Amino acid sequence: WTNPEAIVTEFINITGIVVLQAGTGLAGRVWERGYPQWIADLSGDTDFGLNSSAARSGLRSAFAFPIQSGNEMLGVMSFFGREKLPPDENLLQMMAAMGNQLGQFVKRKQAEAALKKQQEKSERLLLNILPKSIADRLKEEQTIADSFDAVTVLFADLVGFTEMSAHLSPIEVVEQLNGIFSEFDRLTEKYKLEKIKTIGDAYMVVGGLPEVRVDHAEIIADMALEMQAAIVNINKTTQQKFAIRVGINTGSVVAGVIGTKKFIYDLWGDTVNTASRMESHGQPGHIQVTENTYKILRDRYKFEERGLIPVKGKGEMRTFWLVGKT
Repeated sequence: WTNPEAIVTEFINITGIVVLQAGTGLAGRVWERGYPQWIADLSGDTDFGLNSSAARSGLRSAFAFPIQSGNEMLGVMSFFGREKLPPDENLLQMMAAMGNQLGQFVKRKQAEAALKKQQEKSERLLLNILPKSIADRLKEEQTIADSFDAVTVLFADLVGFTEMSAHLSPIEVVEQLNGIFSEFDRLTEKYKLEKIKTIGDAYMVVGGLPEVRVDHAEIIADMALEMQAAIVNINKTTQQKFAIRVGINTGSVVAGVIGTKKFIYDLWGDTVNTASRMESHGQPGHIQVTENTYKILRDRYKFEERGLIPVKGKGEMRTFWLVGKT
C-alpha cells in the first residue's frame, strides 16, 4: 500500500524482489526479535543509510510490527514515512495488538483452508466408492435402496489369470491387474457407466443406474466390444496372452448401499445372477448375452446364435455371442 501522492517506485520495485533473512533489514529484525521496531532516522541505520533505495526515494523513518499467533511468527508489516519521527510507544503497542489480531485471523483462515482441503480429499475418496447421487443421499439417509426396472449388467473375467499369477511376484500381479482394470475404468468413464466392483480378477459394471438411461444395453455392448479390443492392445504391449470372458444380461435389479465399514454400492436380483452365469458359462475371447439383451440389440449389433446351453440354477437358456456392430 502506498499513498497515491508518494512517488517511491524504485523502493517498491526493490522491496518486491529482495529476500531478507532473520535479523537483516527492518522486517528481518522484527522477525528475529518478535516485537515492534522503530527507526527514527533511516540515514543513520546500519541496514539503510544514505545510499539505500529508501533514502533515494525520500523516505526518512519507519516502523514495523510482527504478525504472530502465540509464539509463531507469520509475517511482518512495515511502514515508511517521509519525515524523521521519534518513536511513538503508544502507536507501537497499538500496532503490536493489531499484529496479534491479524495473526489469529491468518491462523483461522489457514485452519479453514486445511479443513476445506481435507473435506475435498474425503469427497474425492467417497466418489471413488459411490456414485455422486448416492453419496449425496447417503449424507441425509441411513438406508439407500432403489429398484430399477431395466438395466444391463456386465461381468468380465480374466481367463487363466489365477494360474498365471502363481508365477508372478505380488507386485507384478497387482501391476498387471491395475493396468488392465485401469483401462476398463477409462471405458467406464467414457460410456458413463457405473462400475460396481472388482472381485479378484473379475470386473462388474452396469448401465442404466443410478441415473436411468434408455440406452443402457447399447452402451454396455459398446463397452464389451472395446474391452476385447483393449485386451488385444494390452497383449501387444505386455507380450502376454490375456483373454477375457464377458457375460451380459438385461432386466430388473435392486441397488443399494450395504455395510457401515468399507461399504459399497451393490446390485441384487436374478438379472445379476444370470449375467454372472453368462460370464462363467462363456468362452475366452467371447461376449455371451442372454436373449433379453439380444432382443434389444439385434437390429444394431451383429450376433451369432450359440443355441441352448445348460445354465447352473436356470436350466437351459438360449444365448448369443455379440461379435460387433452392424
